[in-house]
Amino acid sequence: MEVKFEDLEIGKVINDDLIDLELKSTTKLGVIQELTHLLYKNHCINSEENFIQDVLYREDQGVTGLEKGIAIPHGKSESVIKTSLAIGRTKKPIEWESMDGKPIEVIFLFAVRKSDSNTLHIKLLQKVATLLAHEDILNRFHQVKTKQEIIRLLLKNT
Repeated sequence: MEVKFEDLEIGKVINDDLIDLELKSTTKLGVIQELTHLLYKNHCINSEENFIQDVLYREDQGVTGLEKGIAIPHGKSESVIKTSLAIGRTKKPIEWESMDGKPIEVIFLFAVRKSDSNTLHIKLLQKVATLLAHEDILNRFHQVKTKQEIIRLLLKNT
């Protein structure tokens, strides 16, 4: 299903199967690999290796770690079948280049089809970034207990 700019809703790019609240990795690359595997298992991408290369390329372009333990890595890639969002939370904070210099615990990995317009990509990032600008909402991402709570938090506030 193709997501159009004008009707972009977070609910169309995420589901329970794209959330892992107990990521096992203790490194940035490991977390990206775990979330990429979720995208692959759910038929959102057709090549884990190519998608990871595209995400790492983007990581080299600028900081994707925001503040207060949140990171928003993303890849625009030919290997993306459908624009999607995978969310993960680590058991312990991990090192990640961030705006406040602090480690990361909650990761929003965006997988964007290369053929989707730049405006779609930016609108998706914008929706999540706007959401994360609210401190109370941001704190709740660190505390949620279930995948459904994350989805409700996203849907209620976008």
